[in-house]
Amino acid sequence: MRLAFLGTPKFAVPSLVQLDKAGHSIRLVLCQPDRPAGRGRRTRACAVKEQALSLGLALIQPEALDAQVQDLVAAQEIEAAVVVAYGLILPREFLRIPARGCLNLHASLLPLYRGASPVSYAILRGEAVVGVTTLLMDEGIDTGPILLQRETPLGERETAGEVETRLSKMGAGLLVETLEGLERGTLIPRPQVVDMESYAPKIRQEAARIHWEADATAIARQVRALNPRPGAFTRYRGMNVKIWLADACQGPTGEAHRTGTLLGDRGALRVVCGSSTCLEVREIQLEGRRRVSGEEAMRGRWFEPGARFGAADETGT
Repeated sequence: MRLAFLGTPKFAVPSLVQLDKAGHSIRLVLCQPDRPAGRGRRTRACAVKEQALSLGLALIQPEALDAQVQDLVAAQEIEAAVVVAYGLILPREFLRIPARGCLNLHASLLPLYRGASPVSYAILRGEAVVGVTTLLMDEGIDTGPILLQRETPLGERETAGEVETRLSKMGAGLLVETLEGLERGTLIPRPQVVDMESYAPKIRQEAARIHWEADATAIARQVRALNPRPGAFTRYRGMNVKIWLADACQGPTGEAHRTGTLLGDRGALRVVCGSSTCLEVREIQLEGRRRVSGEEAMRGRWFEPGARFGAADETGT
């Protein structure tokens, strides 16, 4: 099938590779322009651009899908456009270009978790399964009719990044299967059940702040849901501290401790949470330093047992 492919981050790369390997004619790849990234804010090419160039595919990086871009895409005489984490809303005029429409791969079991952060919200809300959906796009946000879905169990200690990696590969296979079904005429799109919908907007910085009054299980989910981006954080003596890996554990016995109190017993870094629970920090990063294990942080005396996370300085960015 003659295709245009729209995608930007690493999540979209397996789809581009599998569609090319399956023999589809990818006439044009569209991705976001190069952006500054990392500590040095150096301009970097996105993952899809690098993969498209390695495959020898034609590539453009428009700031917007304006009339000029639409004319260029229409000139490719594509049968379908495949959209995977592209990063821009497709205008109505673009949606009408491909004869078979625009197909989207979304990292949730729609209509659950429509929006930019489906995996993070699934982890935050303690879902037992996650999945991927292919759908025909309309003018709404992830509201079009469903083509195919596939689900997988969510591991108790999986981070959002780990889940996304699994779903990106699963979704690539589902896209190939979807296009085969469309070519055979065996796929019948079905509307989404509106009363089941939920929304998963982009995670903002304030949502990444840890509130130690919460139960440790909820905080551990927050840590996993926000790894690798933007990272769950707290404050310690005027500095931001990011917690990357953590598990709920047995709370302290005997003397009562205020929430956020650091316990340095047995060489581990544990933090008192709400409801008499405790969080064991497995990987942590102090502002301006590298990531280390909780044990290494305590051995290096980064933190003082008995002090409190988030207690003296609740400001942060």
